[in-house]
Amino acid sequence: MASALIKMDATPTGMRLNDWVAMEEGLFAKEGLDVKVDWEVLHRQQARQGTTQDRDMPRAQDLRLGKFLPNSEVTSACGWGSLCMAGAGMGKFLSDSHGMSPCGIFVREGSKITRPEELKDVPIGVGLRAGSHFSLFYVLEKHLPLEHINAVNVGGFGARLEALLKGTVEAANLLPPQIYMAKQLGLREVVSGEFPVIWWVKESTAPEKVSRYLRAIAAAEKLLQKDLKKYLPLWKYSVPREFESYKWDFSQFGRGERYIDAPVSKDDFETMMDASARWKLDNHVTNRSFESLAFQVA
Repeated sequence: MASALIKMDATPTGMRLNDWVAMEEGLFAKEGLDVKVDWEVLHRQQARQGTTQDRDMPRAQDLRLGKFLPNSEVTSACGWGSLCMAGAGMGKFLSDSHGMSPCGIFVREGSKITRPEELKDVPIGVGLRAGSHFSLFYVLEKHLPLEHINAVNVGGFGARLEALLKGTVEAANLLPPQIYMAKQLGLREVVSGEFPVIWWVKESTAPEKVSRYLRAIAAAEKLLQKDLKKYLPLWKYSVPREFESYKWDFSQFGRGERYIDAPVSKDDFETMMDASARWKLDNHVTNRSFESLAFQVA
């Protein structure tokens, strides 16, 4: 008699295809896992709205996690965000492997902005303390002094794309698959970049569960590298609800975040923590010890 599958709660970010490939191809089950995706949480993260005042809310990171990730044993975020969440006492970051995701700052086709330097003081839509917020500084500080990078909290994936289309903001920092959606909608990319993604793990999660989950994600990565076109239609799972009625040509989408089978080193950790402090996004961090914050399964 076959062994029962181990239940696991996970909240994919929607920025990568690996989770959907693992789900469709039975890779989680092959690793003995019954991964439950909280679709409602995923859709709320994609669509949630925000205001600039939210950045001043006490322990904003706790509020974001407590409201949107109540049951997740494993999820992921931009590298800086995952480290800051762990450093603020919310779980641990996974040090065994990581991801790399594209990002892009977009404007409407008729915008006069054509170069990164022309984004000086321009309100740029981001999601509060999420990947689009941290990666905005990461990409633009190469072109502008920090005091001239104007991040405005608009909300989640779909909210930022919608705000850009409606002209609520002049520019917005988009992540996969919104980057590919924006291009099909005629929006124009001013500057692109790539940033690290790190898994965040609830401290009570069994290391064996995480190990099995990562093996499935790694197996999905091999399938994606072998035949990306076959799996591009799976982006349907990452499209925000308010954009589901559009006729997307998934064959023209990119692959999004990719899985990297390499550890997050102590040097990586310190570099990202230093950047978070430089960007003034580490104000809830109370623990900066790599050894105590790292969750290792290897």
